[in-house]
Amino acid sequence: QVQLEESGGGLVQAGGSLRLSCAASGRTFSKNTLGWFRRAPGKEREFVAAISGSGAITKYAVSVEGRATISRDNAKNAVYLQMKSLKPEDTAVYYCAADASQRAVPHTTPGGYDYWGQGTQVTVSS
Repeated sequence: QVQLEESGGGLVQAGGSLRLSCAASGRTFSKNTLGWFRRAPGKEREFVAAISGSGAITKYAVSVEGRATISRDNAKNAVYLQMKSLKPEDTAVYYCAADASQRAVPHTTPGGYDYWGQGTQVTVSS
């Protein structure tokens, strides 16, 4: 059974930073895209960042470009999201996602991912 487990969320002040982690189990994703999405209260789930299997290709939402860095450790079957200069509008539940297929270019829509974590809450206070 495939499981994705996020950690690292919490309460942070505006301007601060945090690092989210996602550990996968049940299968290896070393050749698969891993991504982060988020859902703010009353809004649709939106793309945040994604990284290809090799780590060579990364994609970011415009809203986090320059403030977020996605990385992965294939030896640990894990993906990370480092965010800085956090804003209150970054408040959301953050989800880790994995693509079951091997693709050259990461998807940026939820439909491109097959496995999802339960999410971790990030709250940015002003």
